[in-house]
Amino acid sequence: MFIMDAHCDTLMDIVEGKRRLADKDKGGQLDLPRMIEGGVSAQIFAIYVPEEYFPGAGTRRALQFVDTFYREIEDNSDKMVFVKTGSDVEKARSEGKIAAFLSIEGGEVLEGRIELLRIFYRLGVRLMTLTWSLRNEIADGAFEERTQGGLTRFGIQVVEEMDRLGMVVDVSHLSEAGFWDVIGVSKKPIIASHSNSKTLCPHPRNLSDDQAEAIARKGGVIGINFAGFFLGRGNRSLEGVINHIDYLSEIIGPRHIGLGSDFDGLPFDELPDELKDVSKLPRIADKLAAQGYSDKDIKGIMGENMLRVVKSVIG
Repeated sequence: MFIMDAHCDTLMDIVEGKRRLADKDKGGQLDLPRMIEGGVSAQIFAIYVPEEYFPGAGTRRALQFVDTFYREIEDNSDKMVFVKTGSDVEKARSEGKIAAFLSIEGGEVLEGRIELLRIFYRLGVRLMTLTWSLRNEIADGAFEERTQGGLTRFGIQVVEEMDRLGMVVDVSHLSEAGFWDVIGVSKKPIIASHSNSKTLCPHPRNLSDDQAEAIARKGGVIGINFAGFFLGRGNRSLEGVINHIDYLSEIIGPRHIGLGSDFDGLPFDELPDELKDVSKLPRIADKLAAQGYSDKDIKGIMGENMLRVVKSVIG
């Protein structure tokens, strides 16, 4: 089975020198040995730069992440491949290697310069979350509810340029006004890489039914986040993850559901006991099968849906 996870923050630990990707059980929730154990076929690695680096040092910090990612790929080239196109993904699949994508979590690293978007694209970045919950030059984030701000003029330029280049627009962390602006501006399928249903859990980072339906109409996918604070009170369990999959599948169909674990971006106590690390991902497929999901739908949710959208945008 092709398993693809749309979001992890593992590069933060590696950049900070806490561990390497090939190190097993040296902390964290995702490493290469446990990815192999869990049958992971593709992983999206995020570049996340905390707000203390802004203004002035954010782009430099992001480039450190890029360098770290390249170093990890080079040191593990027998098991993992840096993918930038659909053909790269297929080659990785044929060789039995993990396809590794590079994304940006928070467009503030562009520091208001469209040329930096193009530079990151040339470095291999193929996805970008437009904001990280707060306001930046592109738009307001999900925590800026009072202002009701959407895409700025620069934000519109960024979305249009991402469409032109072949970069996936990721609306996780984006304000609702910004979300609807993206729906109107982007001509490509979009993703919410690590967001859940706001109906089941009314967190600002989750998506309303209307938003979920809009993503589906554009041919996009929602990656289900494993964090307890996005699953909802009493739902911090594998069953809670399945509840969000069930609910969104009823609204928009299982074709538009994927996985967005948020591994290494969460404290351990926010993860379901059954999903404490990446090696446990097959438990989701087992649970879906036990609940009567078809083999086709399970394969889609576990990875094929997210891959379909990413390949359709990046080429």
